[in-house]
Amino acid sequence: MNVLLVGGGGREHALAWKLGRSPRLTRLVAAPGNPGIARHAECVAVAVDDHDGLVRLAQKERPDLVVVGPDAPLVAGLADRLGDAGFAVFGPRARAAAIEGSKAFSKALMARHGVPTARFATFDDAALARRFARELGAPLVVKTDGLAAGKGAIICSTLAEADDAIAACLERREFGVAGSRVIIEEFLVGEEVSFFVLVNGRTATPLAAAQDHKSVFDGDRGPNTGGMGTFSPVAVFDPGMQARVMTSLVQPTITALAEAGTPYSGVLFVQLMLTADGPKIVEFNCRFGDPECQVILAPMEADLLPMLAAVAEGGLPPAITVARRAAVCVVLASGGYPGKYSTGFAITGIDEAESIPGVEVFHAGTARRDGRLVTAGGRVLGVTAVGDDVPCAIDAAYEAVGRIRFEGMHFRRDIGRRRPVAA
Repeated sequence: MNVLLVGGGGREHALAWKLGRSPRLTRLVAAPGNPGIARHAECVAVAVDDHDGLVRLAQKERPDLVVVGPDAPLVAGLADRLGDAGFAVFGPRARAAAIEGSKAFSKALMARHGVPTARFATFDDAALARRFARELGAPLVVKTDGLAAGKGAIICSTLAEADDAIAACLERREFGVAGSRVIIEEFLVGEEVSFFVLVNGRTATPLAAAQDHKSVFDGDRGPNTGGMGTFSPVAVFDPGMQARVMTSLVQPTITALAEAGTPYSGVLFVQLMLTADGPKIVEFNCRFGDPECQVILAPMEADLLPMLAAVAEGGLPPAITVARRAAVCVVLASGGYPGKYSTGFAITGIDEAESIPGVEVFHAGTARRDGRLVTAGGRVLGVTAVGDDVPCAIDAAYEAVGRIRFEGMHFRRDIGRRRPVAA
């Protein structure tokens, strides 16, 4: 099969690496790709928001399958454009991708169909939002309705923090149009789990689960980021809990979308909180997580390509076996991230890191300039290690981290070290 991969981040590098290991792959083209992806694919400089350019590229390459990695082009309708042009696409059309593109849409869908989630209300008026915040009481969460690069969920420990978050969205417009409407919701307590399922329109097939670390500093302190590291498997998400989530949360959502005339096709990222009252939806995403994708694919023994191709064609994926090994990903970030940061610093030590058995270094924000590999984003690398269990994977990942250098590099030192406990 010839495959076109859309995207250029750490998630897409993991996808390119895994697809590149498939005996069924003939040719892999990535747009725009990155220096890491270039090890597995031919990279073509077409941006993910250049839908006309991507359609032209597909018409030139005639891929058997197009895999769309990021959320923004899916929400903006890239799968519609490619599908209407006759290509098999792994990724939902825009009306179904609204499950991530609009949290108000997603929450309303869950409320109508009785899918357990946090108590919430949606506002475009700051005064009404603040009034509801006082009705809920702190702590609470303020979320932008639209996409905000993983930074649109603001956890507020006090009402003063909630007032400022509401002002940032609705008055100061710091998130642009994404924050022109906000969801105010109760703060759920429990273990958070990222669960991924493959969906062919009406049927969902479990894939794997991971646990992300969103806060920038150790001990879950500091502002939210796009993710500072993750691990898989998650002990508290056992087969019994997975079956419960599939029956009471995932399948009702998939059925509701299909019955509304917006069938979902692709991977569905189910962000869960395992609370004392049972599992509840935090939110849905319409793509693989980043950096969760890295720890799901790294230990996977099965061939990913026929899974994605089957879903894109409306069929069921081949039988998915549970990975027998564990994986941990530690994100190396630019100094200042998730705030302002500088780029263009030379990166060294990746080859030395990858000489450790079981280690892969996935590129998220890198570039080649004057023959050197340099930093080009906030999250720069995802150092990923596979081991017999999570502690073994942690040791290998941090040994690899110790071999990589770039100016301003920072990372969390506690990825996977806090052991989850059942709610």
